Amino acid sequence: MTSRIRFIDSVRRLVPQAWPALVGQLAVMMFSTVDTLMMGRVGPHDLAALAVGSAAYVSIFVGLMGVVLAVGPIAGRQFGADDLPGSGRSFVQAQWLAVLLCVPGCLMLWFPDPFIWLAQLDAAQADKVRAYTRPEAFALPAALLFTAFRGFSTAVSRPKAVMAMQLTGLAAKVPLNAVLVFGWGPIPAMGVGGCGWATAIAMTAQALVALVLLRRDAFYRPFRIPFLWQTRPHGPDLLGLVRLGLPMGGSILVEVTGFTFMAFFIARLGATPVAGHQIAVNLVAMMFMTALALATAAGTLVAQHLGAGQKHEARTVGRHAMALATLVAAALGAVVALAREPIIALYTSNPEAAAAALPLLVWVWFFHLGDALQTVAAYVLRAYQVATLPMVIYVVALWGLGIGGGYVIAFGANGNGAVGFWQAATAGLLAAALLLSLLLRKVFDENR
Repeated sequence: MTSRIRFIDSVRRLVPQAWPALVGQLAVMMFSTVDTLMMGRVGPHDLAALAVGSAAYVSIFVGLMGVVLAVGPIAGRQFGADDLPGSGRSFVQAQWLAVLLCVPGCLMLWFPDPFIWLAQLDAAQADKVRAYTRPEAFALPAALLFTAFRGFSTAVSRPKAVMAMQLTGLAAKVPLNAVLVFGWGPIPAMGVGGCGWATAIAMTAQALVALVLLRRDAFYRPFRIPFLWQTRPHGPDLLGLVRLGLPMGGSILVEVTGFTFMAFFIARLGATPVAGHQIAVNLVAMMFMTALALATAAGTLVAQHLGAGQKHEARTVGRHAMALATLVAAALGAVVALAREPIIALYTSNPEAAAAALPLLVWVWFFHLGDALQTVAAYVLRAYQVATLPMVIYVVALWGLGIGGGYVIAFGANGNGAVGFWQAATAGLLAAALLLSLLLRKVFDENR
């Protein structure tokens, strides 16, 4: 006989898993926030180059990251079934997958010409974008290897270790950014390129510290994790990761590019609109970290329950996570929409950039609500290893309705500019949230 789990009981279990993920992800977001704040002081042209360059990096990294994060549902189920060495083997193969994925990722960052063409930049702006993305090519290997560590550690209920490493990376990023962007003594000011090099150095340091933790922390010993160079890729395990990871990575790629590609198209409107868009994107991305933390916690607990054969508990925790996401997202969105003027003032003192950002933040409220619900639903579905149909939903809702509809509204006969893209993106996210929620309900009914 299964015991009844109250909503407050699920909250008490979700919060200890979610808050370290939230702090860690906010630290990751602060990388972009520090870049945005410093470029806002350098000038609108560097800020616009950052918007395009960071959109290129995020589009590449997030798609590859999603594939590597397949280790989470797999290792989580093994952990729930008390197969600790199995979880450790899955982590090692996730590291190998990260290494293999670096090859195409680094090439795309070194030659970002498709993204430059998409944004229709002039030669001077294109050079600024390359100055940012080429250092990021050195950051990508460390970032993907750390993604494997993050997915594994979260799956085995060790989110504080991930948080500590992410805070370590931020602690390195801030002073490096200041020195390389603005210059110091014999070090010349590098502008937007300094942001890229600071990220590369900080991410490498973060990955190295994570490696030391794996060797020194007694928690990881039962998993029997060897050094990567002491192992080799294992076909069947890699194939299992890829089968789940490809649709996961595709879903995350579509989700992220659903609004990062907005930066490329809005860049065609000029430096001021894209600067306002960059402020709104950075803010909504920081808000998203709350939803992502809750989604990560929910996916972890549901996968562990499924591994232990506890289907009722898995369903209950998943439903409660969706309800909690709705409450938190509605409250957070309201605060941002009502306090948008003082919030924008923190980002820029440029009146034109502020005026461009102000109407966008009205849509952030509804954008974030849809974003939060679809994210939690997707992570719970991944715990059930359901990833292909969600990817199809994302393509239709976020690319079709969001980007396609946004392009028509923004550049049509009565073009609504950047606001039009945000209106369509919000509609796409709300549609995705509805469809994924219905799919999740169906999966719950099939797994009683």
